[in-house]
Amino acid sequence: MRWLFSLIFLFSLLRSQAQAHNLDFYIEAAKSGSPLLKDYKNQVLSNRVDSEIVRATYRPQVNGISNNLYAPVIHGYGYDNVITNGGQLSAVVQASKTFVSKNNLATQYQNIHLQNDAVENTSQIAEKDLKKTITSQYILSYGDAVAMNFNEEILHLLEQEETILKKLTEANIYKQADYLTFFVSLQQQKLITQQSEIQFKNDYAQLNYLSGIVDTSVSSLPDPQLHLATLPDIYNSAFYQQYTIDSLKNINQRSIVDYSYKPKLNVFADAGYVSTLTYLPYKNLGVSAGLTLNVPIYDGKQRQMKQRKIALAERTRTEYRDFFLKQYDQQIAQLMQQLNATESLIQEINGQIKYSETLISVNGKLLEAGTVRITDFILAINTYLNARHLLNQNYINRLQIINQINYWQTM
Repeated sequence: MRWLFSLIFLFSLLRSQAQAHNLDFYIEAAKSGSPLLKDYKNQVLSNRVDSEIVRATYRPQVNGISNNLYAPVIHGYGYDNVITNGGQLSAVVQASKTFVSKNNLATQYQNIHLQNDAVENTSQIAEKDLKKTITSQYILSYGDAVAMNFNEEILHLLEQEETILKKLTEANIYKQADYLTFFVSLQQQKLITQQSEIQFKNDYAQLNYLSGIVDTSVSSLPDPQLHLATLPDIYNSAFYQQYTIDSLKNINQRSIVDYSYKPKLNVFADAGYVSTLTYLPYKNLGVSAGLTLNVPIYDGKQRQMKQRKIALAERTRTEYRDFFLKQYDQQIAQLMQQLNATESLIQEINGQIKYSETLISVNGKLLEAGTVRITDFILAINTYLNARHLLNQNYINRLQIINQINYWQTM
């Protein structure tokens, strides 16, 4: 019976069937293979290209332009020659540049920068979601592994006692009915052990699936050993930063609308060949230069309408932010309450397990001596089983609660 007391260590590792991997291995595998996280990285790179496009847009633009027209007059029918000159041939190189203020350009760059901030912040939250999901599945699989290992140990104990009991029954120390009662309990434990093994393999396969690991082998899972992290100021977390970024984006959009109604100056110059081919066409090489000024005067009050839309977006952002803060405080309080209650229950269960272990040890010795009823020994085993399974369940619940709380931790 000495091996029985090793069960005091609640979560011993499973017998290794393949190379064991810890929680960090599965999290890193999921992160490295996540197409969503890769998508966000590519969006950031794409926004940087947009910034370069804006910079290039306000540099001098050079274009080759060729307009060619032929308008014949046949038997007096055709376009008015005064207008068409019978045709036109042109081939010029034109250079143009649009002038905007530095503040206008800075506003456009700021818009792209805020888009990058939003994508990076969303990527952080997505990474947190992925880590939470993988951790939750790992905890579930680990709990299955612990239950399976414990059921195998109990089955081994019952098989040892069955051998002894069978000899005692053959010696007429125990009745045949008592032996059959014990044998039925042994067979039931075999079924429970098989079921726990199936459950572990299913949840383990799901862990591999979520982590993007293609592997059908089964390995042991070390205790995740989660510790309650110190929660940061919520205002510095990625969850709150998304509201801050949205606020800055609304401010930036106001500036973009205002700058879109500023006067715009465009300067151009060209050089090339433009001719109607009617008079001295070889002399029609030349140059030209000019500028255009666009001054908005009236567009049906669209500017005010756009500003009202931004104001509504800001109001919506504020309402979502306030609701989030209320929900956050309430959720953390509930989780901490659950955690304290679970840890208190675990301590009580540990005390019960110590008494159950002592009872099994005593009954085991009495069983071998033939001085205890089989039903009393089975009852002690069942009490111990229930306590251990309850302890395992609450330990797993504790890890899941810690996982939910740590989700709000900064990266």
